[in-house]
Amino acid sequence: MLKLSVIVPFYNVQQYAPDALRSLRANARDDFEFILVDDCSTDGTPDILARAERELPGAVLVRHERNGGLATARNTGIDRARGEYLAFLDGDDWLAPGYYDRLVAVIEKLGCDFVRTDHVQCTGRARTVRRVPHGRRNVPLCPRDAILPAHRTTSVDYAYAWAGVYHRRLVDRGLLHFTDGLRTAEDRPWIWKLHREAESFAVTGLLGVFYRRGVASSLTQIGDARQLDFVRAFDQVLRETAEDPDADRLLPKAVRTYCAIISHHLGSIERFEPAVARRLRTMSAAALRRMPQDALDEVLRSMDAERAGRLRRLRRRPVPAGEVAA
Repeated sequence: MLKLSVIVPFYNVQQYAPDALRSLRANARDDFEFILVDDCSTDGTPDILARAERELPGAVLVRHERNGGLATARNTGIDRARGEYLAFLDGDDWLAPGYYDRLVAVIEKLGCDFVRTDHVQCTGRARTVRRVPHGRRNVPLCPRDAILPAHRTTSVDYAYAWAGVYHRRLVDRGLLHFTDGLRTAEDRPWIWKLHREAESFAVTGLLGVFYRRGVASSLTQIGDARQLDFVRAFDQVLRETAEDPDADRLLPKAVRTYCAIISHHLGSIERFEPAVARRLRTMSAAALRRMPQDALDEVLRSMDAERAGRLRRLRRRPVPAGEVAA
């Protein structure tokens, strides 16, 4: 078995793919493989990846015949992976030289199911270190214990799949795949499932992933209908958390996070196309109706006045019955 499989989806990132591929070369090892998933790119990305397949040690190129989105592309890579450990990278980000060698050494030493890492956020020329929101480091911990408290940012709010490394036993247990077809927020149900159901995790301060923000083609910058998949993603979080033995304790955190994301989108609604903005309001109002109402009441009481007011107004918005039941 190979030691590490790195899954890297690419979609129309010809401007940035060379940086990602150069950084993979600087992380190559005889027992590492790099699964490059071309999610049906329509620019120059396929040519760049074809060259990488020949020149990058450990490269495995997989092509989608139609675009499936980031979650589906990652799943393709997971299904092809042969490594004892798995990691993710996005095609517009990059790595420090030798980063994966150090990361594998950390998880082997700790012996846990997964390890979460800090990262460097890159916006233009600005560089900012982003930390995993968890205090204890370099010791194995129970993932479930890191979900709460509800009123603070915790590990389930740090959902970046590429900020970590994962043991293959998570694949065997059905915990590492993403929800097929989600175009955004695909990592939210994923990180919640890991923290509810995995047995052990750790946090390390190792820096080496450089996350490129503000990319024009990124869904975080585009106000089209794909952004609305966050509703489906968080509905899944609520549904699965409600089935958990600790649902009474965990649901308030899930509801609070869902509300915060809805408020965030409403606060920048001008970036959405008009029809999508109308749909956003309707879907968000219906989502509020589907939430456990006692938990929602508590969240609104504890939120700041601006966000709570925005959500209360939305809660009063008329919603067709079919939307609420969606």
